[in-house]
Amino acid sequence: MLFSVQKFKALVKPLALAAFIPVLLAGCQVKPLYSSVSGEPIAVIDISQADTRIEQVTRNQLVFLNGGAQAGAAEYRLDLNVTSSAAGVLDAGTDNNFTAGRMTVSGSFTLTRLSDGEVIRTAKRQVTSQYDLPDQEFAKIRALQDAENRAGRELADVIYADISAELRK
Repeated sequence: MLFSVQKFKALVKPLALAAFIPVLLAGCQVKPLYSSVSGEPIAVIDISQADTRIEQVTRNQLVFLNGGAQAGAAEYRLDLNVTSSAAGVLDAGTDNNFTAGRMTVSGSFTLTRLSDGEVIRTAKRQVTSQYDLPDQEFAKIRALQDAENRAGRELADVIYADISAELRK
């Protein structure tokens, strides 16, 4: 009888510990650094319309980061101008074909408070994305576009962090 009670006690301790760990972890939360506590956007920001594809990628990411809030009475206006440029990095052998490249996406923005027209923040930001250039033509075009998209989304993240920090002051 004593042997079975000891076995029971040895079995209960790990089970109790396994049941207690989820209770401890339930209190852990991971939140973005520049998000609001309630999950609401930092402010209703009217973002200027895009003129180019890369500007549209960056604008879409900014809208997404701010909770999709584009409707309603805007408190701020964000004038955005985004450009991109591609450059080869490594040349391959004697034919001087580049096998790797660098996509640079540059953006300048001006954040204006609409109530009084005061310019809150003006800045220029730049993001670089690396890519490989395969021999196939369609793959090259797709690699360039993917690098441009990646850099445009990263640029939006940088701009949003900059705006968030400014509006949280």
